[in-house]
Amino acid sequence: MLLWFRLDLRLDDNPALLAACGKPSPVIPVFIWDPEAEDPWPPGAPSRWWLHQSLHSLGERLASLGSRLILRSGPSLQTLEQLISETGAKAVFWNRRYEPAVIARDTALKKSLLDQDISVGTFNASLLFEPWTIRSKSAQRPFQVFSAYWKTCLGQPEPVAPQEAPEHLPIPSIWPESIALARLHLEPRIDWAGGFKAVWNPGEAGANAELQNFLGNRLNSYSSERDRPGRTGTSRLSPHLHFGEISPRKVWHALRRRRSSENADAVACYLKELGWREFAHYLLFHFPQTPNEPLRAEFAAFPWRIDASLLKSWQRGTTGFPFVDAGMRELWATGWMHNRVRMVVASFFTKQMRMNWNEGAYWFWDTLVDADLANNTLGWQWSAGCGADAAPYFRIFNPVLQSKQFDPDGGYIRRWVPELTRLPSPWIHTPWAAPPLVLEQAGIQLGETYPLPVLDHEETRREALAAFENMRRLSSNAPV
Repeated sequence: MLLWFRLDLRLDDNPALLAACGKPSPVIPVFIWDPEAEDPWPPGAPSRWWLHQSLHSLGERLASLGSRLILRSGPSLQTLEQLISETGAKAVFWNRRYEPAVIARDTALKKSLLDQDISVGTFNASLLFEPWTIRSKSAQRPFQVFSAYWKTCLGQPEPVAPQEAPEHLPIPSIWPESIALARLHLEPRIDWAGGFKAVWNPGEAGANAELQNFLGNRLNSYSSERDRPGRTGTSRLSPHLHFGEISPRKVWHALRRRRSSENADAVACYLKELGWREFAHYLLFHFPQTPNEPLRAEFAAFPWRIDASLLKSWQRGTTGFPFVDAGMRELWATGWMHNRVRMVVASFFTKQMRMNWNEGAYWFWDTLVDADLANNTLGWQWSAGCGADAAPYFRIFNPVLQSKQFDPDGGYIRRWVPELTRLPSPWIHTPWAAPPLVLEQAGIQLGETYPLPVLDHEETRREALAAFENMRRLSSNAPV
């Protein structure tokens, strides 16, 4: 039997693995590198870097049980058929994925295998509630408002408890050949991932350690600390969840076990964040066009701005708005950005710069270690106001007020924008407003050592509101 690993790179609470081990036949774990199957969203460079480390970890974990991970590269169906021919396997088990291109690939692949009298078993390993199981009362249209969706989810039977990894895997008498992990060419030729290595530990062990760290040290203060990017107040589980190094069921039940009268609000708050992850996959499943098209159709005609210079200043963290620049530099250095800052930089991009959310989504996709098609799409459409949102267009984050509220002492800014290190806290959020003597004493020359703002927040806010209101008016007057 072939056990096909995908974004479920763990042994603990892995339904396909546990089902395979329950059959009276050897289990051959396989990973196939087939990025073309995910066009137009193949994994970006940081995702590939993480995948390399995670596959290495999974291979070692399997070896500790006397098994091994077979690595292949090529079209998935062709590669599986080749492995079936080499091993005589009569069945293929895998855990489901929910991206549109992968669903289409898996549907065709499953039919082809069944037509060849190969048994197929598919399982849910990555969601608490699969998208087709949550229905609105009318059942006519999928949910598009999170609160109603999550209330319905919480009314469902609780997710099943996670199952422990098997103690051993039945192995074949002869193993098929495997290519070396290095031959997948997942790691960069030029080692730009030093910042990643300093802050991340990919793999199942790293995921479990991060969960225990969160539960033991950060859970009780999660409600108050999660919006402070200068502090480690979030779970930092997003890349581990994306690559399936830990199951959401395990996180759910671990939180429920830790719940007490003192931390009940924090537990509910974090479970709600898991709910947003579920909602993202729910929307992607029901609206598969949304990675490239706005959910709100009227936004297809919105007059987005095209400005290569402005785009580059945002990507490089040189907008002249310290909070925005800190976030973009953190992203470049570590492959990750705090969620509060993600909302601020995305709002700045779509509302102040008035640039197409697709451009921002592509940049995040290519630079995040936790780049996830469902979450990336939901986040960017939410920020642009063109997605699932009850109050879309007039939500415009003020980057200065956000900076003052969530990084009041400027510690986050000073870490990622070191040219502002010596600027006193009252001015760290608005260096352009600092008196000349203060700038001189801090060693700052605006426009030289640190850029002047690329735009006027209040002016661009008014322009954005006018553009959104005009779009709304034209849409309401459109013929039906």
